[in-house]
This record gives sequence, structure tokens and C-alpha cells, in this order.
Amino acid sequence: MITPVIMAGGNGSRLWPLSRELYPKQFLKLQSDMTMLQSTITRLAGLQCTNPQVICNEEHRFIVAEQLRQMGMLAHNIILEPVGRNTAPAIALSALTAVANGQDPLLLVLAADHVIKDENAFRHAIEAAMPFADNGQLVTFGIVATSPETGYGYIKRGQKYEFVSHSVDSGQRESISPAFAVEKFVEKPDIDTARYYIENGDYYWNSGMFLFRASRYLQELKLHRPDILTACQQAIGNLDPDMDFIRVDKMSFMACPDDSIDYAVMEKTSDAVVVPLDAGWCDVGSWSSLWEISEKDEYGNVQRGDVVNHDSRNNYVFAESGLVTTVGIENIVVVQTKDAVLVAAKDKVQEVKHIVNYLKKTERTEYRTHREVYRPWGKYDSVDIGHRYQVKRITVQPGEKLSLQMHHHRAEHWIVVAGTAKVTYGDNIQLVGENQSIYIPVGTIHALENPGKIPMEIIEIQTGAYLGEDDIIRLEDRYGRV
Repeated sequence: MITPVIMAGGNGSRLWPLSRELYPKQFLKLQSDMTMLQSTITRLAGLQCTNPQVICNEEHRFIVAEQLRQMGMLAHNIILEPVGRNTAPAIALSALTAVANGQDPLLLVLAADHVIKDENAFRHAIEAAMPFADNGQLVTFGIVATSPETGYGYIKRGQKYEFVSHSVDSGQRESISPAFAVEKFVEKPDIDTARYYIENGDYYWNSGMFLFRASRYLQELKLHRPDILTACQQAIGNLDPDMDFIRVDKMSFMACPDDSIDYAVMEKTSDAVVVPLDAGWCDVGSWSSLWEISEKDEYGNVQRGDVVNHDSRNNYVFAESGLVTTVGIENIVVVQTKDAVLVAAKDKVQEVKHIVNYLKKTERTEYRTHREVYRPWGKYDSVDIGHRYQVKRITVQPGEKLSLQMHHHRAEHWIVVAGTAKVTYGDNIQLVGENQSIYIPVGTIHALENPGKIPMEIIEIQTGAYLGEDDIIRLEDRYGRV
């Protein structure tokens, strides 16, 4: 049985303004009606897998929980990293969790932000790798390189192995599938070196995907990086139960060294195997790479949302809210969200990071959050803000409730526009229906709940001298945020 371990950390700043620090690319719907995280899970269909373990940042926990809940796969299977410590410690947490539960599964380590077009080939490669992992070897998947990319690391193959695999779809024996000993891992090359790798034919792109037995990974980690293993054992030995989350000890994990699985284990072990993967793989690292893998119209344009192009070619145009039009442009990326617009030459999109760094430096919020912000109970959209007032559209999912709270600096006026609100204010509880409103004075203890069967929406008007989110004093909260 395989346990998928999905790495869902990272901030995805190169896909700004759609990707933000608190809502990065792995949680976005970039190519289909599913998010990248959900697509990563869905492509495992046909393999014998348990529910996935998702490893994510503390700040993203409710986004991950909601996306797993939508798929019926939320089962106390989210490991929270209090701080980022790279992939070697993160995978160790997953392996230690499995072993602590009396299990020793094959761990299939995947990134949540990869695109794979040929899912049958992907599943076939995993099945081809399983005999090696069952035999105690550590398998990595090497992407069959199609161009001299300087943005990827490479894997050089060595001795060839052969074995007969089984078809994931039919269960019938198929042709012999190759695999190779790993001769070495190679850092990101310059362009001339990358061209040599392509011509040589013995080099694959390093996908960052792995398959191995949980216990074998821990054995290799103990051999090569015992300091990482010890820190992770201490972190996992003092768990804090929290709903659907596995929350490790923060101080122990902060003491853990920062290192990737490549450096910590794969480059040092004598049992590394690479299985070739030719499945239309893409690490969506920029708007130009997203353009390359997306379906285009007859003029080479990719368009998402309400877009009208005229005499325009080879562009990527994304409209989140409202109409976006183009006239006579070529090789341009246009991305419009509710609070920001990016216009960039397609061959310069890697420099978006400079914009994000500037926004951080000048303490603007657009690098970190969208205008629309997701919470465990639903979401809110900051429609308008001015001197001493702010207007939000708040959506509360059925059965969910905001924390019991109060504010020192602002009053709130709620107008229900859909559904029914159950409002606690002071010692009173009141049902407020559509087209009705209620006023919450400054300093009043209050809570908002949706007792109904459909999403409840209200327009909230805040007034006061200070309207920051840190003027929320939580007294009770079902999501553990007090």
C-alpha cells in the first residue's frame, strides 16, 4: 500500500498577483476546476493508495483542510510545519508518523504544484518503481528532458536495471520497463552545460518526486543526517492534538537543521534508483511556463475569464473579475485580480519576484493577501475601505461559526443578503433573516453563525478609529485560534 506524501509548502511568488503568500499557487485552479493540490491527489486514481498526508505551513492549514474535505479525504492527515525546514525534515515527520502508528508503507513523495499531462504514464512509472522500493531502494523519478533548461537540477543515470511491470489500468503484464542506478545529482547548469546534458542522453531533470519505504528513509537519514532525525523525533514525540491537524512541537522543530532530501539522503545513499518519467511534466514556475502547457486559440493566446482579444498573438491573459481586452499585443502576460494587475513581457516574467520584494519592502499587503481572504468558516471580500470605515462581504458556510469576540476600536453593522444569521451579542441571541440588519456597538461581545443549509452572506460595515484585523479579541473559537 502506498501513502502519498504531498509537499504543499512554499509561497509561489513567481505567479503573483494570482499567487499570494497566504494563498499560494498550489491552492489555485490554474488549469481546471480543481486546484493544483486536488489535481495532484486525483491523478493517483487507479493506484492502491491510502488517504494522502499533506505537509503544509501553519498559515495554510484551513485552506488544505477545506480542499481535502471537498474530496472526502480529510482524516487527521495534515502535518503542520511551524517553520520551514526544507524537504528532508518534512518527509521525516511523515515517515515517523507512519512508524509511530505501527505502519511501514511505501511513501510516494509528491509536490502539490506540478502539472502532469499524461496521467497513465505517471501511474505506470510509479508501478515500475515499486519493486525497487519494496526491495529497500530509494527511488527518484527523472523527467525525460526535452530542452536545455537551466532552471532545473539534473540526475545522471548509471547502471541499467530491467524488470517486468504490471499495467495500472488492466492489471496485465506489460513490456520491460527500464530503471537506472543514480550516478550523481547535478546542480542547475549554465546553458552550455544544459545543452551537453541533452545531447548526452544520460541526464534527466530532477522532478523532486520519490518512492521508498518509510523505515528505509529513516535508516538512511540516521546514517547520513542523524541530527535531522533526532530533531524530528523530538518534534513528533510531543504532538498537540488539533482537529484534523498533526501539530508537532514547535521548539524542537525550530532546532532542526534546514536541508533538502537530495543533499541529506539521495546524494549520499548507495541505494538510489532513478525511474524515467515521460508524462508531460511541468514545474509551473512562471507565467510563461503556464502559457506553454495551456490550451491556446488559433493565434496562440491563452485566456482565462472574461477576455476579448483583437489582433493579439501568443499572450497569456487572465481576468479574475471584470472584462479584460487586448489590442495588437504579442508575447505579453496580463493578469488581473480584484486588487492588482500585472502586465509583463513573457520572456521577463521571472522578474516578477522583484515586484513582490518591493511590495514587501514598502509594507504593502498585496504580496501577502488577496482582497478575498479565506477562513475556516468561509471567506470575506474587502469591498471598500476609507477613512474610519470598511465594507466587507462575508460568506459563512452551513453549520460554521465565527469566534466569540469583541473589538476595542470598531463597531459593526451587519446586513443579511442571503440565508439566515444566528447572532450572539452580549447576553442576547437573535436570528436575522434576508434584508434584515443588526448593529454591534464597540466593545460588545458577539458571534456570527450560519444555522442553515445554504451559505449565508452578509454585508458588514465597520466604523471606528482603527479597523485592523488585530483588533479581534477572541474569547471562544472552535478552530483553536484563541
